[in-house]
Amino acid sequence: MNPSASPSFSVVPGAQILEAVSGKEEKVTRIVEYAYRLHGEGRTVNPDSYFLAFPDRPSSRIIALPASVQGEVDVHGMKWISSFPENVAEGIPRASAVLILNDVRTGYPFACMESSVISAARTAASAALAAVELSKRRGSRPARVGFVGTGLIARYIHTYLAANGFAFDELGIHDLSAEHAAGFRGCLERTADGRVTVHSTAESLIKSSDLIVFATVAGAPHVSDPAWFAHNPLVLHVSLRDLSPEIVLASHNITDDVEHCMKANTSLHLTEQRVGNRDFVAGTLFDVLTGQADCPPGLPAIFSPFGLGVLDLAVAKYIYDQIDGEGALQTVPDFFSEMKRYG
Repeated sequence: MNPSASPSFSVVPGAQILEAVSGKEEKVTRIVEYAYRLHGEGRTVNPDSYFLAFPDRPSSRIIALPASVQGEVDVHGMKWISSFPENVAEGIPRASAVLILNDVRTGYPFACMESSVISAARTAASAALAAVELSKRRGSRPARVGFVGTGLIARYIHTYLAANGFAFDELGIHDLSAEHAAGFRGCLERTADGRVTVHSTAESLIKSSDLIVFATVAGAPHVSDPAWFAHNPLVLHVSLRDLSPEIVLASHNITDDVEHCMKANTSLHLTEQRVGNRDFVAGTLFDVLTGQADCPPGLPAIFSPFGLGVLDLAVAKYIYDQIDGEGALQTVPDFFSEMKRYG
């Protein structure tokens, strides 16, 4: 926003955002990596997420993620994202979101952006970045991937894994809904070269996968046997609440922010409550990126990202700048009306 001009306000719809990120998976991954580095260097502000819960709808929630990012991003803002799992039965996506960008000098909001695509893209980029870096340190890339949960996030993660150089001989699917599993199978068969298999149990999928992606809406651990992970796979625990403390304690654990992950009954939070310490966490993705944390191949490796608002802001600002540079912003005239202090 130009400080010498009257504040402007733009609305950026999902169609523009989808166009801005499609085919740009490698670029978005680098933006997410840059945001992680800024966060690790203390050049961000990322307060706790705020959860709006509903006594009459315990499975649903709306979350506010305020944040500020310095560096080349240089923006404040907040994502407001809802998760209503019952939506899926009604034929609409579980999650919906908007994101507000604020000018760092004046504090004025200058854009409202549809954010379900931004959220999915930054989540998938984070997972793919972790898969690349942890695989590198484990000395091999996985050839068999398995997805537990088959929604939008799973689809985006597969797209971002492929864009970051992963090619799989076998792709496994497990979902509680046979219809959703079949839909995701069709998606993978159109976009992947490997053999696609639908597994009737999580155990079967886990035991036959080198890389496992958990992208469910689970509110409590439903996988509890460490023996299922005896082959030491790499696990992208994106949905955060699938694994029991027994599995966490038997694994090498990396997160994006230790403090943020130790809340809201995530698997890491439950483990901390069980043992009374955080010694089971080896470090953060920033530690991995900067060589401060290793990833030994002799244990299952679990990446548990809480999902930082700074990632959303970094991706959103990139998209905003792209659309602005094309002269395609949809500005709302006179959005701010009381601009004279005394009328």
